[in-house]
This record gives sequence, structure tokens and C-alpha cells, in this order.
Amino acid sequence: MKRILIVDDQSGWRDFHSNALKNADSQIIIETADFAGEAYSKILENNTNPYDIILTDLQMEEDYTPKLAGEWLVEQIKELPAYYKTKIIIISASPRIKFIAENYNVEFIPKAKAVGNVEKYKEILL
Repeated sequence: MKRILIVDDQSGWRDFHSNALKNADSQIIIETADFAGEAYSKILENNTNPYDIILTDLQMEEDYTPKLAGEWLVEQIKELPAYYKTKIIIISASPRIKFIAENYNVEFIPKAKAVGNVEKYKEILL
């Protein structure tokens, strides 16, 4: 059973991603975090049993300026050996999404393309 962490400061987006993923596969475990700092704490708590997939927004709390919060989070995850095989996907409306995702060698989906695109969520689970 895949374990997924969804990180977004907007509850509507957390719910949207959760529902889309559950519609794609009901045999998953989903946890959520409201901001990057909370997500990082959960990631560290689960270091011995890492999440299989992490979906994160970029624009959340401003504690990590000049980096976006989601960019900071991805950077932290990439430094953890236990998360080497974890699939990381940035889902954001940020115009910098492609640049940041390519910089960290992770996947990305612009939020505008996520809405109503069930196939994208099926791909996430592969």
C-alpha cells in the first residue's frame, strides 16, 4: 500500500488532491500537511518508513525567502538518504514551477493542468 504526503497551505487543494488520488486508487494511505515546516517534521518522523510519494505546493509560508517554501522542502527531502526512492511531485500555480522542478530533478504538474485531469493522478501512482 502506497503512502502519500500532500503538502499545501490551502485546504481545498489538499482535499482536491486527496480525492483525485483516492479515485485513482482506493488502496492508498494519505497524510497531509498545511505548510513546508509541518511536512518536514512528518518526513523526519517517518524516516524509517518513508513516504512513497510526496506532492507539494511551492508557494506557502514565507519563512524560507528567497526560496519558495516548497522549493526549500524539496531541497531538504533530497538530502535524506531514506527518501532516495520517494517520488516527489510539485503541483503549483507558480510560474517558476518548471525551472524549480528541473533544478531538483523532480516531476511537476501546473495546478491549472491538474484540475479535472484524472489521468495525471493515475500517473502519479505509477
